[in-house]
Amino acid sequence: MKVRNLGRCSYAVAHETMVTLLTDRIADRCADTLILCEHDPVFTLGTARNATDNLLNAGDIPIVEVRRGGDITYHGPGQLVGYPIFALPEHRHDLHGYLRGLEGALIDALGHFGVKGERDPRNTGVWVQGQKMAAIGIACKRWVTWHGFALNLSVDLSPYQRINPCGMESALVTRLADHVSPCPPIDTVSQAIVASLSDWWDNWRLGASAPVQPKT
Repeated sequence: MKVRNLGRCSYAVAHETMVTLLTDRIADRCADTLILCEHDPVFTLGTARNATDNLLNAGDIPIVEVRRGGDITYHGPGQLVGYPIFALPEHRHDLHGYLRGLEGALIDALGHFGVKGERDPRNTGVWVQGQKMAAIGIACKRWVTWHGFALNLSVDLSPYQRINPCGMESALVTRLADHVSPCPPIDTVSQAIVASLSDWWDNWRLGASAPVQPKT
């Protein structure tokens, strides 16, 4: 798994990079690649039915319609966004298992900072004490994944009040800075996520019987 860190960038730059790598991965011109970045403020609108109903008042924040699953969410500085461009091997054409694996890798990474993340059986993502810390929304083309996850570190949560994030109340969103003081730098969290995601991906794609479970 290669890692490409774009730093802080617009959603358009990240999307262009995703599409280029997606095309190259489908054609087997590149390796599985994880894109990491922070976005300039933006609301992204997924393909869920009636997702626009959850946009309350965008104000001056741009809105971008995207081809991932899920509802509306917010991206901004202080949030770590990851886009895995991964080719699912033939024996792993299992998007549910892939999603659970992403959740497990994020939960494992949060454990390095003393935070206990959890799954919610009804909602995709990673939850901490009943609040959502990481959102996940993916797409897949010819069994190559794109789009991915957004983990709240020190992001300003006030823009979430302009939407019903993922169809939920904005009060259900949390961030790492509310649970760890001082909040770890984004580069430190990135390293933990890369390690956890790489371990899970190597195990899962090579034939482990189930997604790697978070360490306890």
